[in-house]
Amino acid sequence: MTTKNFAFVFPGQGSQSVGMLDAWGNHPAVVACLEEASEALGEDIGRLIHGGPKEALALTTNTQPVMLVAGVAAWRVWQAEGDPIPAAVAGHSLGEYSALVAAGALTLAQAAPLVRLRASAMQEAVPVGAGAMAAILGLPASKVVAGCSEASDRFDAGSGDVVEAVNFNDPVQTVIAGTKAGVEKACEMLKAAGAKRALPLPVSAPFHSSLMKPAAEKLRAALAELAFEAPRIPVVNNIDVAVVRDAAAIRDALYRQAFGPVRWVECIGALQARGVTHVVECGPGKVLSGLTKRIDAALVAASVSDPASLQETRELLA
Repeated sequence: MTTKNFAFVFPGQGSQSVGMLDAWGNHPAVVACLEEASEALGEDIGRLIHGGPKEALALTTNTQPVMLVAGVAAWRVWQAEGDPIPAAVAGHSLGEYSALVAAGALTLAQAAPLVRLRASAMQEAVPVGAGAMAAILGLPASKVVAGCSEASDRFDAGSGDVVEAVNFNDPVQTVIAGTKAGVEKACEMLKAAGAKRALPLPVSAPFHSSLMKPAAEKLRAALAELAFEAPRIPVVNNIDVAVVRDAAAIRDALYRQAFGPVRWVECIGALQARGVTHVVECGPGKVLSGLTKRIDAALVAASVSDPASLQETRELLA
């Protein structure tokens, strides 16, 4: 048994890559995971993950289900190997669905079609090219929030142009989203206010902004149909940085998360407040591990994305 107090965190869109599950080989937990998701989606999701192409994985209607599956697959391997249960779990944006599956609130068969619906609803909410997102680097979050508000005020009320801070990733990295004109105006103003960089992100919709409200309404209808169980592991949610166990509260948090900000810095703080010292990224990539170190260098970041990293994490937690 581990003496370390650790949490698992699940990545969202942007960490996908072609062949991201190949290193697991034919691990029974991964094979079963792919079969369950493929049956629920009515397509061979394993073939898509293994063969891509990259452009197909980058389509949000594919990215969301494949990232869900990849995160859950890594979790199922960890469980199958008899490794210890984390003190808490959380997920960045879409990763919250992986966290809920890991905690037993939803099955993978329930979650896979749900995230595909979430993705297609988000894509339909704003025409491609009409919305945008950008990462603002080197400026405190409070200044980014103020800058977005100032930029939005520059537009006529009838223009429909908006820009909002939507992902609070680390103390000096905040992602903004909104209409194309809104994001461009905010980038210009935030650079003038001292931001080191304002990087446009290659995304197909302004995720987590108020422009996603129509998508959230479709998601709410789908969430209402699903039976949620009480999570067996505490799940720190993005929207309220809260642990909720009641099905109605989980549904409501997922609904609001679609058009509200990802408060990741605070989520990591909430894990620390629960005594967590080690944060393990479960799934492909190292995006969240990098954020963990930048949020608090005292935290130990680890990952479970293939057999080698699983063994390293096991030894780290021993």
